[in-house]
Amino acid sequence: MKNRRIFIYIFLFSLTSINYIDRVALSVAAQPIAHEFGISPIQMGYLFSSFIWTYFASLIIWGIALDRWGTRWVNAIGMAVFSLATVATGFAWSYMSILVTRLVMGAGEASSYPAGGKVIREWMPARERGIAAAVLNSGSYAGPAIGAIVVAFAVQLFGWRTGFILVGSSGTIWLFCWLMWFRKPELATFIDEDERALILRERNGGLPDTPTGPTLSIPDMLKSTSVWGLLITQAFCSYAQFLFLTWLPSYLQTERHLNIVKSGYFTALPYALSVILAIVIGRLSDRLLTAEACNRGGQRNMVAASMLLTAVVLTTPFVDDVWIMVAVFTLSLTGAQAGIAMNIALLGDLLPSSAEAGRGTGLLITGGASFAMIAPIATGYVVAITHSYNNAFYIAGVLALAGAFVALTMTRQPIRRKDEVEEVGEATLRA
Repeated sequence: MKNRRIFIYIFLFSLTSINYIDRVALSVAAQPIAHEFGISPIQMGYLFSSFIWTYFASLIIWGIALDRWGTRWVNAIGMAVFSLATVATGFAWSYMSILVTRLVMGAGEASSYPAGGKVIREWMPARERGIAAAVLNSGSYAGPAIGAIVVAFAVQLFGWRTGFILVGSSGTIWLFCWLMWFRKPELATFIDEDERALILRERNGGLPDTPTGPTLSIPDMLKSTSVWGLLITQAFCSYAQFLFLTWLPSYLQTERHLNIVKSGYFTALPYALSVILAIVIGRLSDRLLTAEACNRGGQRNMVAASMLLTAVVLTTPFVDDVWIMVAVFTLSLTGAQAGIAMNIALLGDLLPSSAEAGRGTGLLITGGASFAMIAPIATGYVVAITHSYNNAFYIAGVLALAGAFVALTMTRQPIRRKDEVEEVGEATLRA
């Protein structure tokens, strides 16, 4: 039997990579855009945050659509929308026109993580969900690493508009390949029958992957303590992630006095290193946890450990050497990346079947987007008021510590309807 699931890993990684390449373009090009349109730090904070507004509002809608119509076409539509919106940013003529393109981009990008979560639940045996979620989320760090360098050079050589047109066009190849080859494992032609049987047998930890009753609705999920724990953890982890995503290039340019190209390099390096480290953590998680431990929610321990690693950002204000700073950012980014990935895997472990994976992941990422939406704006105010980034790093670190505590204490039950949880019994839910 050949492991042809590697193609699904490639799709997942490249999906979020392209998504985040488009996101980071504004961060890298922020200074020339601000100069051209006379944008203040507070206004730029709102502009950084703007795509998250529609992203936040669209996540659950995309999740419900994915559960109803499947990942193939729904995900393709999302990719087309946010790629075209990114290209359109290159033709913007004012602050408001950039704001509009960012809002459209956010609505389209909201499809990616719910689709990725559902693909993982449909395609991956339970013992591979940690590494699969790490690969999915690693794209969100590889994207900024690639985008920071590509956009920096494009801005330096051709102007900021070319950067947006270049990265926005990158989704075309992905979209063609996705529609050409992707199908559910039951219908995919690139895997053999042995691999198909393995996936269908093991994707729910050896248990049947069909609902025993009505599938869980969003209101059903919101009655679960574990769901609230997942949402809070995702929110606190996403705060740190979006602090780096939106403000790191500006921090390097203003506080560390690096030019655009050098800030691109020093943005890319921590992101690139964190991709490797987070995948290692995902692989380690899969090796340490059995399918039975996954079904009991043992993944929460890896989530908490990752959040503690994210809190290393607290040391940033005390670091002067640029290479030690790179190490701090790498460790903190690794923790944030692994925390989000392991949280997605934990959600898959706690859901009863893949039938709820789209809306469940949409709900989870909505929790993350709630604080991702706040991070760029809050940082803009912190910088404008204090003329320093120190307090912004302190806020992110404290939230990461709180997220570790929440992960350990609130995600200890499977996500079921209340009557089903009572039947299972809390004694079977302890890791």
